[in-house]
Amino acid sequence: MSHTFTGQQVIDLEAVLSPPRFGTYLREVGGDRHKAMALYCWNTDISAAFYIMLQFCELSIRNGAVEAVEAEFGPNWHLNRGFGYTLPVLRGGRGYQPRDDLQSCARRLPTSGKVVAELKFAFWQHLFVKGQQARIWDAHLASAYPGYNKSLSLSDARTRMFKNIEVIRKLRNRIAHHEPIFSRNLAEDRDRIREVIQWRRPGTAQWVDTIEKVTDLLASRP
Repeated sequence: MSHTFTGQQVIDLEAVLSPPRFGTYLREVGGDRHKAMALYCWNTDISAAFYIMLQFCELSIRNGAVEAVEAEFGPNWHLNRGFGYTLPVLRGGRGYQPRDDLQSCARRLPTSGKVVAELKFAFWQHLFVKGQQARIWDAHLASAYPGYNKSLSLSDARTRMFKNIEVIRKLRNRIAHHEPIFSRNLAEDRDRIREVIQWRRPGTAQWVDTIEKVTDLLASRP
């Protein structure tokens, strides 16, 4: 989508964005304010396009993980104390803790489905730590993610999923906080997101290919 601006619109939009935020775009285009606004709008457009892919990606991650955890710990896994104690303690107990997140949601919410919807994205990532390999993923990765790359060992597949989620989570957070993403390798981000969807269900990945707009926008960066 192309954008044109009057001089006053550039002044007004710069005020809305704030000079420091706008400065990120100005530096990228050598100080031309009209080009900076065009880049800002393109960044907004491609961020919105990524959101569609991210929706299917996050659902692929969490619903595949739920399937695996249910297979191992039963339908009330969110209340299973044994499962809770398998969750890693991060950063010596400081900051976000998957176990605390689960316990808080389980106390407040009546069903596992509502718990799933409320758990943070980081919770699902930390189900893919090495300590869960023998407990969950040796037995259940292939059924939860039947499209995974069969050239990888189950351990390498789990590791790849953890690393993919880490990168995707940071991209998601930048988009959610309206931060610039234009300096990233966005083609790699697109491919990484698609891979996760592919692992969960190849047919869904093929369908997402028909609706995603990221690829077209990558070709039209101002």
